[in-house]
Amino acid sequence: MKLDPPLSQGNLLRRYKRFLADVELSTGEIITIHCPNTGSMRNCWGENTPCWFSDSGNPKRKYRHTLEITTTPEGALAGVNTGRANHLVEEAIRDGVVAELQGYETLRREVKYGEENSRIDFLLSGAAGDCYVEVKNVTLAQEAQGTRGLFPDAVSSRGAKHLRELQKLAEAGVRAVLFYCVQHSQIETVEAAVDIDPAYAAALAEAVAAGVEVLAYRAVLGADEIRLTEAVPYRPVAAA
Repeated sequence: MKLDPPLSQGNLLRRYKRFLADVELSTGEIITIHCPNTGSMRNCWGENTPCWFSDSGNPKRKYRHTLEITTTPEGALAGVNTGRANHLVEEAIRDGVVAELQGYETLRREVKYGEENSRIDFLLSGAAGDCYVEVKNVTLAQEAQGTRGLFPDAVSSRGAKHLRELQKLAEAGVRAVLFYCVQHSQIETVEAAVDIDPAYAAALAEAVAAGVEVLAYRAVLGADEIRLTEAVPYRPVAAA
């Protein structure tokens, strides 16, 4: 995903009210920008650390700038704009980066499905049948025998709902895929955050046992471009 214009840099001073962040520019000016992340953003940023943000170019928008990339306390980069994840995954599928999801003729977005009034992020269709792909953005990292990516970073009843829907598809013989879009420069593996959301971890274990596939790909993060480049291993863990 080419970023045009490139992202601007500043220092992230604070994040508050979930959707707002104060950023200091190189001139010393402090601006308030939109924070497009509904999660906790745990371990994703520190006070007065470098960040990068986009400019909508719309002076009529209350907060015309959007927080995109933060610096973690360990010095890694984290892509905190969850709205980017689906675009990154779609681009990677279309460009052939995701080898596991090739061979389909069509890709449709936000298709209604399931018994709980859900919408799948991507429905791939082709001669071999359909493939339902649910995308989740991963930014929470933990240092232990390599840098582990954890999802979710807060209790997610919505995430568990999506797993139930995917499980029902898999049980019916339909290909169902959970795709972790890893927007963190140091994450080496991905797993469920059992300590944060044991219900999600249990739902994931059940879904995988039923045939749901789990894929994880890591992004390269930069001011000019963000793109998925390589797969990282998914590590099943026992739910609490």
